[in-house]
Amino acid sequence: MSDGLVIIPTYNEKENIEKIIRATMKLPKDFHILIVEDNSPDGTAAIVKSLMKEFDGKLYILERKGKLGLGTAYIAGFKWGLENGYDIIFEMDADFSHNPNDLIRLHEAITGGADAAIGSRYVSGVNVVNWPMGRVLMSYFASKYVRMVTGLETRDTTAGFVGWSRKVLETIDLNKVKFVGYAFQIEMKYTAIKLGFNVVEVPIIFTDRTEGESKMNKSIFREAIFGVMDLRLRSMLGRIKPVKPAS
Repeated sequence: MSDGLVIIPTYNEKENIEKIIRATMKLPKDFHILIVEDNSPDGTAAIVKSLMKEFDGKLYILERKGKLGLGTAYIAGFKWGLENGYDIIFEMDADFSHNPNDLIRLHEAITGGADAAIGSRYVSGVNVVNWPMGRVLMSYFASKYVRMVTGLETRDTTAGFVGWSRKVLETIDLNKVKFVGYAFQIEMKYTAIKLGFNVVEVPIIFTDRTEGESKMNKSIFREAIFGVMDLRLRSMLGRIKPVKPAS
């Protein structure tokens, strides 16, 4: 059995899903994939199911009743991965903005001693392809804003390409993760670091999607902006605590 599970949330990703699955399965390192599918009307789930026989025991699907948010998709995937014995669990987009080849470097960072590894766009300059300058600046300064408010040293706090060791996900109380949009990414990193885990950044090149539609909207961005202040307040009040160990 592989020690690594790649979680890919999907909603209307029929243009990308087969290609991202095949690209991941071709890697020299054996990764398993869990698709967390939010009832896409475009037939994404049917494409995944048609590939499951070919990748028997390596490709799985977790179907949900509707579009419930990125954060809840990953939480559901984390719980599934922990229950099924995976030691390293990755977050990755379906649209090739995250290069599957970089999974190997994130995996090596964790097996080399890190507790979590972030595929970072900003740890060595600004490594973003195909984004308009306005979005590059918004993302870059959003990360600076997060660092200013939270005191984190992490350069790419909103990154969605992340590998987590089992011990991090078992220590964070996943039932108390509050945010569902991009603030979820900030909350997970902030919580892990505040709990004393070694979270490292691995430089990647981020390439904007060429097929399908972006899921970014104003409400997601607004949640991230105000969510950072909420995180800081919760930390100051001592409300970020590890989950209680099972008796």
